[in-house]
Amino acid sequence: MKYFGTDGIRQKADQFTPEFLFKIARGLVDYAGDEIKVLIGGDTRESSEWIIRDLEIAFENLGVEYSTIDVLPTPGINYCFYQMGFDFAVDVTASHNPYVDNGIKIFERGKASGTKLSEAGCNAIEAELDKDPFFYDPGPGTFRESLHDDALDLYKSYLKDYLGEVNFNGLHIGMDCANGATSVVNKSIFEALGAKVELINADANYGTGINHDCGSTHLEKLQDLVKKEKLDFGVAFDGDGDRCLLVNNEGEVVDGDEIIAILANHLKLDKIAITVMANQGLLNWAKDSNIHAEITAVGDSNVAAAMREQDIKIGGEQSGHIILPGEATGDGMLTALMITKVVAETKKSLKGLASIMTKFPQIILNMDATPEQKKALKEKDEVRNLLLEFNQKLESVEGRLLVRPSGTENLIRITMWGNDSNKIEALANELKTKLGEVL
Repeated sequence: MKYFGTDGIRQKADQFTPEFLFKIARGLVDYAGDEIKVLIGGDTRESSEWIIRDLEIAFENLGVEYSTIDVLPTPGINYCFYQMGFDFAVDVTASHNPYVDNGIKIFERGKASGTKLSEAGCNAIEAELDKDPFFYDPGPGTFRESLHDDALDLYKSYLKDYLGEVNFNGLHIGMDCANGATSVVNKSIFEALGAKVELINADANYGTGINHDCGSTHLEKLQDLVKKEKLDFGVAFDGDGDRCLLVNNEGEVVDGDEIIAILANHLKLDKIAITVMANQGLLNWAKDSNIHAEITAVGDSNVAAAMREQDIKIGGEQSGHIILPGEATGDGMLTALMITKVVAETKKSLKGLASIMTKFPQIILNMDATPEQKKALKEKDEVRNLLLEFNQKLESVEGRLLVRPSGTENLIRITMWGNDSNKIEALANELKTKLGEVL
């Protein structure tokens, strides 16, 4: 698709003009009709505020019933639109990207919960976006009263209900909200359940701080906090709150692969759904534990599809995007709460829980790439031959290689695994140089 990537539409914020947003709204109407009810929310980046307002005006001009909830984590928006009787949710967020970017994620009603917009819906919006420019004079609009407080209370109640009976007394946790959407939820739930929380980067106002040297993409401050304050562990969210990463008491990162292993082991599950980006150590653990690992293409929607089709209860990505039993999409806050529950119930440290799997050394390199270069990655014979050559080189270190175009950024990502960190680092850098020459 031209506009929709692996996680909705994502681009520079200033590209979301009133006309562009009107076309998105009109495309949704083309797909579902004008009798729909739409809930609009987003994250804390400065552009989210005016994009939400322009979407309100667009839906008003189209005669569509809508309401807003302003800042709420993506999984909260997905949960609340369904429970509050809306047909669609339009989520304004660029997730872990810097504040100068923004994006649109759209959810629609599924059989039991909200699901990402269907391919047919995306196609309808793409068709509108490709139409010729036109004069759009929307007028000032009459904005509805925000349903933020109602939605936030509903989301918090849901999180507590999902956990069931639990007691976090005695646990001392660090939390980094990335100055993003989880800032409106932050430590309140954990402390209501008995934990003590040290909170950083929790500015819930629209601004420029989202993901800036903080959150799940920049763990250094959380690592320092956990070690300095001698905390049990730390939790870091991304900008829209659909994923989290953890830091153990020694400041070591516990990623999505280890989170899946911990939860699957605790819940005694016999199947997991993971992507081709999963660490070799997770695959080895699953095999040794007689757990079937269903491997999908990158993207939480691919993981979710595999889980639905094969009745798999848990799945996710190394980035910390975890889909829990009974959930349709990832929820970073819920994942963090579930891990805290396991720590509380087992009385084990996070480091001890994560030790059930042994991670292989891994390196990820990003290479700037134009859309044409990303396309050539899949089509050029020279690329295929180069990747075959490096796969053969990796056999000496029991290694794996994955080279793929990013679905959200103008990048090509090179990932290597192997049992020798120095060797794979050298090979990854060599491949990056040669791939750049070929492309």
